[in-house]
Amino acid sequence: MKKSKEMEPANYTRVTEFVLTGLAQTREVQLVLFVIFLSFYLFILPGNILIICAIRLDPHLTSPMYFLLANLAFLDIWYSSITAPKMLVDFFVERKIISFGGCIAQLFFLHFVGASEMFLLTVMAFDRYAAICRPLHYGTIMNRCLCCILVALAWMGGFIHSIIQVALIVRLPFCGPNELDSYFCDITQVVRIACANTFPEELVMIFSSGLISVVCFIALLMSYAFLLAMLKKHSGSSESTGRAMSTCYSHITIVVLMFGPSIYIYARPFDSFSLDKVVSVFHTVIFPLLNPIIYTLRNKEVKTAMRKLVNRYILCKEK
Repeated sequence: MKKSKEMEPANYTRVTEFVLTGLAQTREVQLVLFVIFLSFYLFILPGNILIICAIRLDPHLTSPMYFLLANLAFLDIWYSSITAPKMLVDFFVERKIISFGGCIAQLFFLHFVGASEMFLLTVMAFDRYAAICRPLHYGTIMNRCLCCILVALAWMGGFIHSIIQVALIVRLPFCGPNELDSYFCDITQVVRIACANTFPEELVMIFSSGLISVVCFIALLMSYAFLLAMLKKHSGSSESTGRAMSTCYSHITIVVLMFGPSIYIYARPFDSFSLDKVVSVFHTVIFPLLNPIIYTLRNKEVKTAMRKLVNRYILCKEK
């Protein structure tokens, strides 16, 4: 955040494209990374689609919890697909280029979907609170109308957050250099190469992305700690208590995976560090695809529904 150069009043050539450095420079390493990421993407992506289909088609999975899980899986598929396809293609391209408009679009959707998912995780925590602390009124509190409103608000919050980031970026002058030390466009890289003093913009971005991530992360951890404490008081009461605790642990894992990298990337000055690319890969590709899978591994109902779906529509056709 220590840029001191001011925008030149004279004429300058506006940047129309950005050059991405990518994840690796040598051809051998690029091929290895391509195989790893493509295999992971093609293996996990259908799993997430299967989760959504199982929840939509199984008549037993009508609880608000499963409605929210399907939305989480959808957002995670979308989030990882913002950067992964281009990253895979760029492994075979000598000069990795993205247009200015394409960069802004990628940046917009990255923050739109990412922030929407963070707000959705907050909604899921509220859902668990209603189920654990108000079990007799759970169906009334978390009715389908309220669930749809809360999901819509999460998307709206993500849209507003993303518009703020884009508005701050597009007003900056870019007159060269145009190289981004990454495999995708994000505010942390784009701000560094602007031909102006970006200190005020960085402060707003750190506040809107970093501080919100920290506050939500702490609030969610405290919420789940409270819920687990409530459940442990009734640990010997029934099997449903054990299932509720397992669900909370899955949610905590997802919260840590989602918010940990986000805090590292956005809750600090936008200087370059050696771990940045590694954390970004996990944040934008690996963890989003794993989130629904992690949740499903602890949920017998969803696993049963997925098994039925595979048997009905895939294995039966093969026979």
